[in-house]
Amino acid sequence: MRIGMGYDVHRLVAGKKLVLGGITIDFEKGLEGHSDADVLVHAVCDALLGAAGLKDIGFWFPDTDPAYKDIYSIKLLKKCNKMIRDKGFSIINTDMTLFAEQPKISPYRKAMVEKIAESLDIEPERINIKATTTEGLGMIGKGEGIGAMCIVLME
Repeated sequence: MRIGMGYDVHRLVAGKKLVLGGITIDFEKGLEGHSDADVLVHAVCDALLGAAGLKDIGFWFPDTDPAYKDIYSIKLLKKCNKMIRDKGFSIINTDMTLFAEQPKISPYRKAMVEKIAESLDIEPERINIKATTTEGLGMIGKGEGIGAMCIVLME
């Protein structure tokens, strides 16, 4: 068995759509980044890659490569899934936490779980997504960004 942990954070900015867990969220700001800046999916990618000993998302999909400009991060997740499966690993479960003051995630949680499960070729019951605030502390607490963490268990 192998455990991996992933973390990501991006700044919220006007003029971009907000994508979390592969789902477009109705919100007045989006996350700034080279790709769609989906912090939740990026955290999952890093957790998978870490558990498999495959470095990190920046190594495989660098923000200096124009091929990944504005890419839908679910495409990266599918590539990471193939990479770990090619090494003989299978996912037992994932546990994720989103850190955001706004927007409320609960209306989108089921769709995020289904999208990530589909992308990883596993049952939705193996995906857990939680959300919390930082009680007004730090850049996330001030509404300047959104962060995510993910832990994955693989065999």
